[in-house]
Amino acid sequence: MKTFEHHPHPHIKARKPRAPRFKGPSGGALARFNAFLGDRITKGVGTMWCAYAFALIAFISLPAAIHAGTSALISWIAQTFLQLVLLSIIMVGQKVEGAAADTRADDTYKDAEAILHEALQIQKHLEVQDALLQGIVETFQKEPKP
Repeated sequence: MKTFEHHPHPHIKARKPRAPRFKGPSGGALARFNAFLGDRITKGVGTMWCAYAFALIAFISLPAAIHAGTSALISWIAQTFLQLVLLSIIMVGQKVEGAAADTRADDTYKDAEAILHEALQIQKHLEVQDALLQGIVETFQKEPKP
């Protein structure tokens, strides 16, 4: 007489092939080249060194903006400095946040995998206990009653 039958979740068999991984660009040579070039430019512009270079370029035009008046100075701040310099700084921040999110996602996946492993170990342990208890029950059922 079996008292419990384990029915594993369907996700258990499918979990290994769906581990987090990077998927590259699909398509022909042009798509791969565009992805490569876009990646290189993004990595180059998204550095603090690029932000420093953009700030230097922006500050070269600052004296002319100051001499041209308030309107030109406001225009320089909005169109030159903010767009040019902060673009790189924002990209650096996004890269840092993205790396942290990737680390958290990877850790979460590994934690979930470890928890699943522990749950499977518990299931095996319970199966052994069930077999022992079933043996004890059968032993008492076979013994004659006084």
